[in-house]
Amino acid sequence: MKTIYIAITVALNVAACFGQYNDPNISKPTSGYGADGTHTIAIDSLPNPAYSGKYIYIYHPSDISTKVPTIFYNHAFGGSNPVGVAGMLDFVAKKGYAIVFVPYQTVGVTISNRYDNLLNGFRLAARNYTTVIDTTRVGFLGYSFGGGAAFGNSYQCFKQNNWGQNGRFVYAFAQWYSFNITQTELQSFPTDTKLLIEICNDDAINDHRMAIDIFNNINISVSEKDFILIKSDTISGYAYNTDHGMPNTSGAFNALDYYAYYRLLDALCDYTFNGSSTGKNVALGNGSSAQITMPGGLKNLVQSDNPTVLFPESKYLYPCSDPTNLRSGYCPALTDIEDKSYSEDELRIYPNPASSSLTIEIPSDDTTEELNIFNVFGQLLLTDKIKNRSLINIDLTFLPRGLYFISAGERKTKMIKGTD
Repeated sequence: MKTIYIAITVALNVAACFGQYNDPNISKPTSGYGADGTHTIAIDSLPNPAYSGKYIYIYHPSDISTKVPTIFYNHAFGGSNPVGVAGMLDFVAKKGYAIVFVPYQTVGVTISNRYDNLLNGFRLAARNYTTVIDTTRVGFLGYSFGGGAAFGNSYQCFKQNNWGQNGRFVYAFAQWYSFNITQTELQSFPTDTKLLIEICNDDAINDHRMAIDIFNNINISVSEKDFILIKSDTISGYAYNTDHGMPNTSGAFNALDYYAYYRLLDALCDYTFNGSSTGKNVALGNGSSAQITMPGGLKNLVQSDNPTVLFPESKYLYPCSDPTNLRSGYCPALTDIEDKSYSEDELRIYPNPASSSLTIEIPSDDTTEELNIFNVFGQLLLTDKIKNRSLINIDLTFLPRGLYFISAGERKTKMIKGTD
């Protein structure tokens, strides 16, 4: 094992150079849930036996000598470098908790291999850091691919290892399909688990029905689970985007990160691990003002115990009914009240297929400020500011051949990158 302390670490804190809070309208919290903690951080690591050359990282407060409640983080597809989520990892450790980051492969392995890599890495960290990790108080946090993985992995640790007997939660954000967990297992999920599921209104990658399915079918009472929708907003010309790039964990942080993500995570930890009623009112407040109220005029969070389908499947790169989704039979039904404001208009791009460059046309009356390019795995590859621009030329030489997804506000299209 090797220990890397925050004061001398360079590689793992590159994000600190470009991941600063950069909100022109709203200051980040200075007290209470969501405010930065005061603990100093140690970063321990050990080789990942399932991923040659990669390490499993354990962020934890170096000024606490006893074992602490621990979060096991299931990262997004392709997000195998902890620098990409350094803001969140630092936040957790500064609040007095440990968090384990296990990288898994993007290519050359199956989905089950990735799940096993995560699960075995979590268990290995727990065995090697018994003086740091308190497995009686645990949380499983996941984003996108990792959000779907959080359920199967947590179930195995809860049932097989008896983790979390003194407090456990699952927090899934913008989740992808969930594998390695059956309907029977969902129905036998430990009932004392706290559950928070969060989706972004303008996510065009992962169908919201994946999250709704798990929320509706998991065996956790309504009093111990909440479903949260985050909405985009614009204040004084600054866009708070709730697409698949939110939270902005490796870019410039804004109020959405701290008030719609860190604040709820902080409160969920306090409720789960310490029994705080105040924490419950914020994290699982069933629509309480303390839970949903956002600062500075931002649109409030939307809480539901019975989430409904808002958008048609055609909005998403990964629809719930796709054969890849082993739970496609549990997708909530589409209804006639699906989003009426969502436009099916596609972006006009040419050439398509493209080789070294691409031209994108934006209607003159469009007020969209940002264009995004994703790969087929939902990874954000490029963001371009497009306000007051009708023609955008994109250099594609950095992209390998393949299929890509382009979005600008409510408009979207697919693009094929060919050879030069």
